[in-house]
Amino acid sequence: MTNYLVTGEFNNKESADRAYESMLNRGYTRDKIHLVMSEATRSTHYADSNVKVETGSQTMAGTGTGAAIGGTVGAVAAAIAAVGTSLILPGLGLIVAGPLAAALAGAGAGGVTGGVIGALIGSGIPEEKAIIYEKGLREGNIMIGVHARNAEEAREIEAELRMNGAFNIHS
Repeated sequence: MTNYLVTGEFNNKESADRAYESMLNRGYTRDKIHLVMSEATRSTHYADSNVKVETGSQTMAGTGTGAAIGGTVGAVAAAIAAVGTSLILPGLGLIVAGPLAAALAGAGAGGVTGGVIGALIGSGIPEEKAIIYEKGLREGNIMIGVHARNAEEAREIEAELRMNGAFNIHS
């Protein structure tokens, strides 16, 4: 099976929300959309959405995650609040939702200590792009990605991400 992974970085909440929503509108579910951001980014951009991500309510890869959703929230905020699909990596200061969270949880503690770069590479992102994404995450960017169903849809998703403000796009 060919891997049609399309990823991009966003440097603001509004662009990331629009892009995430557009992936949902394409029929991808929250558990099929990669979402990675720093805890500082979540606190800065999503603290006002009444989404609270707590540790201790569910164990995944040795790290507890859980969530309570209050009020109306954007697509990204809802994704990071989804119980069982979000993973907090305290040692790395990252919040991961979607397939990367599942991959890290399935890998156990070794997956967490291997870091997000290893998880990104494992999901099909070349090492040089994974390093760029990791740097961007430290700078406050939000990474969104999806495994497109085919090459044509991958091209359409790439254009859609770009239209919504994505940069450092990998396809």
